Amino acid sequence: MSRPRVGAGRVGDGTATAQRPPGERKNGSMAVWRALTQPARYAALVAGALPVLAFPAPNLEFLAWFALVPGLLLMRASPSAREGGVRGWWFGAGFIFAAHYWLLPNIGPALLLVAVVMGALWIPVAVSTWILLRPPVTAARGLAALLVVPSYWLVIEWIRSWQGFGGPWALLGASQWQHPAVLGLAAVGGVWLVSFAIVAANTGIVILLTAGRTPVRAVGAAAAAIVIVAGPAAFALTPPPPHPARFVTLTLVQPGIQHNPRIRVNASERLSAGLGRLHPNLVVWGESSIANDLRKDPRLLARLEALSAADGAQILVNQDSQTPVGKTKVAVLVGPRGIVATYTKTRLVPFGEYIPFRQQLGWLAKISRAAPANMIPGSGAKVIRMTARSGQRIPIGVLICFESAFPDPGPARLARCAAGRGDRAPGRAGGADRGLGRLRRAGAPARLDEHRAAGAADRAPRPGTRDGPHTV
Repeated sequence: MSRPRVGAGRVGDGTATAQRPPGERKNGSMAVWRALTQPARYAALVAGALPVLAFPAPNLEFLAWFALVPGLLLMRASPSAREGGVRGWWFGAGFIFAAHYWLLPNIGPALLLVAVVMGALWIPVAVSTWILLRPPVTAARGLAALLVVPSYWLVIEWIRSWQGFGGPWALLGASQWQHPAVLGLAAVGGVWLVSFAIVAANTGIVILLTAGRTPVRAVGAAAAAIVIVAGPAAFALTPPPPHPARFVTLTLVQPGIQHNPRIRVNASERLSAGLGRLHPNLVVWGESSIANDLRKDPRLLARLEALSAADGAQILVNQDSQTPVGKTKVAVLVGPRGIVATYTKTRLVPFGEYIPFRQQLGWLAKISRAAPANMIPGSGAKVIRMTARSGQRIPIGVLICFESAFPDPGPARLARCAAGRGDRAPGRAGGADRGLGRLRRAGAPARLDEHRAAGAADRAPRPGTRDGPHTV
């Protein structure tokens, strides 16, 4: 008959309440303590936040071309591949936390959990950096790093762009949004190719700084130079877009900060009255400019019809509709004879308009301002037709706020027409008070100019601007 083992459980009760010996528990605590007291990991955390400065509002887009270098150097200098992976994890957590700081009002400290989980995606970047760029760096390993490291980064951006994870945010290629010459690469490979070029340039700089042999350093310098000039070269070789045959005049209505829905819609109506003197082809109100379903509010719909007739232009408004299955956000095109067309927002803002994996993360709504219920998305991108003052029917597509961040604009390269931001929908990485208004003809060349305007019904105007209608 075997004797019971000490600590294995209580004799006779049939349970297995195995407890770890005190020494083992102490060793585990010491391991956690050691993991949290390594300065290099905190340096990697800070290094991960550095590239975020390339996005608005700091908008130091030139930093993107070398902002990854400190993080890559820390990964490369790791004593082992395991430690390199851990530093990459910390780097990714710093990047996610800094790039998504605007979620703090919605989910509070839970953002740290999101950063820790998503930061693990950077482990392959770190391990590949350590394997290929640790001393001594050879030309073959340097060339491999120039391909492998950016490719892993691209996989991370592709995974993060999945709507289940909230969609694309802070894609490195998007940091160059103000530079058409650099974005020449986007005409070839989308925002993905721009991101690849940026990471490759950073990798080339690391090779230039760390390689022991001059020929290998030359490989890094040449690679960085090639990817930096690749965008302008592609831009120069791309035929210029045809001169527009005609122009469409938009008037964007911005009443300023107003949280009361009734006062907000009244202010938009007042600002829209008399716009006929500007001869607009379309009047665009901000996202969440109407708090009710127009089909259930015949009085408001009648006022909009009369306003459209008086201005001689259709009005594109945005309403928060309550359906039997939940809340939706709908763009509604209104003319003198009623509702012309609608589009329901498809890409929703994570935590602001829905909680990803709500079954597991629904508790966030109890401790933060995360969405109390998931908004219902639309069925997909849609082309609608507005009628200009001349009577011509013009195909356009609607992208509402966050939807403009996705690399795929939808079928037929939808014309873009989105005004402002909603009460929960934040702007780009620059913060929650950034909105965009865009209009583009369907099927038009990719390098058409885009008019931008901040037109949210519940946001403050930019310094130096005024409330009221803006014509572009």
